[in-house]
Amino acid sequence: MTNKSETISPEQYKQKMQRRKEVQAQRVAQASREKGLIIVHTGNGKGKTTAALGMVVRSLGHGYRVAIVQFIKGAWEPAEKNVLSQWESQLEFYAMGEGFTWETQDRERDIQNAEAAWKKALAFIRNPEYHLVLLDEVNVALKLGYLDVEHVLAGLEQKPEDSHVILTGRGAPQKLIDKADLVTEMTLVKHPFREQGVKAQPGIEY
Repeated sequence: MTNKSETISPEQYKQKMQRRKEVQAQRVAQASREKGLIIVHTGNGKGKTTAALGMVVRSLGHGYRVAIVQFIKGAWEPAEKNVLSQWESQLEFYAMGEGFTWETQDRERDIQNAEAAWKKALAFIRNPEYHLVLLDEVNVALKLGYLDVEHVLAGLEQKPEDSHVILTGRGAPQKLIDKADLVTEMTLVKHPFREQGVKAQPGIEY
């Protein structure tokens, strides 16, 4: 199939790109506000935490202070924690779960861990010294009823105006999606674990 842009002349292509440049420049000029964002990464596809960690690295690169609180993970030490340890003066990292819920098999203990993680997270959310706070897998804790969504939304209201909070995990509740400024849904198209029996591998899953 021939791409439509391949059938136009170089001069027509140049004019087309010039119009796009002008439209984009106008959009950038109009977007003059700055505000702290509530960001949600959800969906069944892989990459929610990975994308959030990209923002973490970006913020650290700018010299900002960052906090990460992991809600479900915690029974193992993720490789990203080792890498991020070089920013010890800027980063707080807490893995406060005990692993997947089918591993713990103790709902009450999972709820207690989620509540302790939320208490820790809320302290960072309220603290104006932290430019970015990542609540990893908190959406799963909300989906399973370990945390009350209204309670979490009330906590997000307490963040400073210029700080950002990222909430990751599948099953983000609609009320959180409605509250967020930026929502990305990762869609599962193919996964080697389900389709080929490929196990989790270092550097890819952990």
